[in-house]
Amino acid sequence: MVCGQGHRQDITSGGPVTVQPTGRLEGKRAIVVGGGQTPGATTGNGRAAAVTFAREGAQVLVVDRDLDSAEASAELIREEGGTATAHRADITVEDDCAGILDAALAALGHVDVLHNNVGIVPAGRTENLDAQTWRQGFEVNLTGMWLTCKAVLPHMRERGSGAVVNISSMAGLLAGGEAIAYTTSKAAVHAMTRSLALEYAPHGVRVNCIAPGMMDTPMGVDAPAKAGGISREDVAGKRASMVPMGHQGTGWDVANAALFLASQEAAFITGTVLAVDGGFTLTSRMS
Repeated sequence: MVCGQGHRQDITSGGPVTVQPTGRLEGKRAIVVGGGQTPGATTGNGRAAAVTFAREGAQVLVVDRDLDSAEASAELIREEGGTATAHRADITVEDDCAGILDAALAALGHVDVLHNNVGIVPAGRTENLDAQTWRQGFEVNLTGMWLTCKAVLPHMRERGSGAVVNISSMAGLLAGGEAIAYTTSKAAVHAMTRSLALEYAPHGVRVNCIAPGMMDTPMGVDAPAKAGGISREDVAGKRASMVPMGHQGTGWDVANAALFLASQEAAFITGTVLAVDGGFTLTSRMS
């Protein structure tokens, strides 16, 4: 059953989002890793993806390191008539990643879609960046994503079908001296995505990546505003001014792109990196 219908509002902020569910994931089972979110005024990419997949007919396992946040996303889905279960996992722990598949099989029966949304932003130029921060950036942004893929891809291979959507960043497509660990780890996600796509293409499994740009999400706006002691409006305005289209995107823009890549409409697409950025990557660099 497809949950939700017609025109919708952003669950958190009340911002306009038009959604007309058509059952594009009807009968599918999806894992959304990073399906909770940090506190903020808008809806994050992971929560938006979980809700969008459910609206399109998927049963969803919402995974997050913060179980309460994962449960909040699952409850939003259930309130709309969808099916969702929350599960706690830390993707930097290999046993936790293996447990994600176990939880999915118990709750959903099988897995058709794996959506990877976890990431952090380790900031700093080369000369003032400590090695531990560098390692943590790669551990979360790259290794953790590889571990979830390692856990789920054998199941998809055995079934002869599946779609993986990795969320990266436009930072992986541009130079960004202020955050070298971030840009480098995100570029590595793109390379990993292409390698996995080639490895699993003969088995009917597709692996793609989305590179979001300036998005009006809690991680993109609220977190840096709080850290810098400045207003959310000032952060959002500065970010919007950098986008050729003149405004930021939303978590729902990323979710809609993920829906396309997860659906049969993208049945002949694998190994791609799709920029969802309002034209930002047409510019020369991050900063």
